[in-house]
Formats: sequence, structure tokens, C-alpha cells
Amino acid sequence: MGRVALVTGGTRGIGAAISKALKAAGCTVAANYAGNDKAAAAFAEETGIRTYKWSVTDYEACRAGSAQIEAELGPIDIVVANAGITRDAFFHKMTPEQWREVIDTNLTGVFNTIHPIWPGMRERGFGRVIVISSINGQKGQAGQVNYAATKAGDLGIIRSLAQEGAAKGITANAVCPGYIATDMVMAVPEKVRERIIAQIPVGRLGEPEEIARCVAFLASDEAGFITGATISANGGQYFA
Repeated sequence: MGRVALVTGGTRGIGAAISKALKAAGCTVAANYAGNDKAAAAFAEETGIRTYKWSVTDYEACRAGSAQIEAELGPIDIVVANAGITRDAFFHKMTPEQWREVIDTNLTGVFNTIHPIWPGMRERGFGRVIVISSINGQKGQAGQVNYAATKAGDLGIIRSLAQEGAAKGITANAVCPGYIATDMVMAVPEKVRERIIAQIPVGRLGEPEEIARCVAFLASDEAGFITGATISANGGQYFA
């Protein structure tokens, strides 16, 4: 591709797989992370991908981080808003803090990530915006009112940006992963994983690389006629 790509939450899990896939496709990748310096250093050493530390909850940090990447690597043509957190609790037990933390990262963080980059994409007449949403933003999930709300909201962002960006050569799309074999999912008790897998028609968890391949396609020049779309990569667990 020969383009510059920013991946938030790009040094671990699905984000790391996305960063690697975009590099393999020919992009110059900048992988953002929020706090795990050790993991980020190991990722950079393994891949040769440059890492940049800031929190997506901070608009000014996002603006400054994007400016630094553009000064060092060139204009950002592809942005993948992948950073996200969970603070699970049943609604009657959910605290305002648990609500705000998830909203600030998973929803406002998407605005903070894309907004500083958007004007440059408009000026250059090209852009690829991809948000990693979730199956639970499509169908809801008990114990995840906060998370599901943000991931559903992310789909609204994408559909609206698709309409605003179309005339300027910018596409905006979402990928909604189902249950993926990340460290977080693999850390749950085996019996819980078995119950999850029993709900997936293909009979297994997804792999981070399978989500990354979806992103790499949406980021490519070949995907220029696809915008406002949601790719559901969930093994047949839910149809939207």
C-alpha cells in the first residue's frame, strides 16, 4: 500500500495482529498504546513497528500524538480505532465510574482518535477509517450495558462518517468481532470458554489474525467502494 496507518491499542491482542497485517500489506504502521510499556517494547522489538504512547481518552494527547506521527512518518491515510476496555457489571450494580471509563475510552476515544486526522484526509482526498466494534454492540450483552452502548455508538459514528467522507475519497467502516482467542478470553476459566464456544456455530474461537485480515482489506485501495459497512466476524454466532 505504501501508506501510513495508525492503530490504537496496536501493540497487543487484536490490535497487534492488525498492526502486523497492515505492515505486511506495505503500510508504515504507528502502533499506539496507553500504558503497558513492557508489552509495547517487546512488540516493537519483534516487529520493527514504531510505538507511540498516549491515552485515547485525552483529546489533546491524540492531537499531539497524531501530529508527531505525521512529522516522523508522513500523513496518516489509515486510522484503525481499536483501543477499548471493559468494566463489566450488571446494570443495578454498575457505578457511574464504570460507565464513564468505558464511554471515555470506547466511544469518546474513537472521536478523539479520528477527529484530528480527518481534516488532512479531506484535504488530500483519501482516507480509510476503520473502527473495531463488537458483536455485543450489535446484539447487546448482560453485564455489559456500558460496553455494548459504546460499541453500538461506534457503528453510528462510522455510518455518519461514511456519508460525510464519501465525496472526499474517505471510506469509513467497522469490524465487529465475536469471541476471539486473545489473552483476555483465554484467561477465563475453561468451563466458561466451553460455554462460549458452544454458542458459536463454527465451533471455535476466532483468531486475532482473522480480524486483522478484515481490516487489511478495508484499508486497501481495492475497498474503495465499500463504506458505511459492518463486517461481522463472529463464526455465525449473530447475524446483523
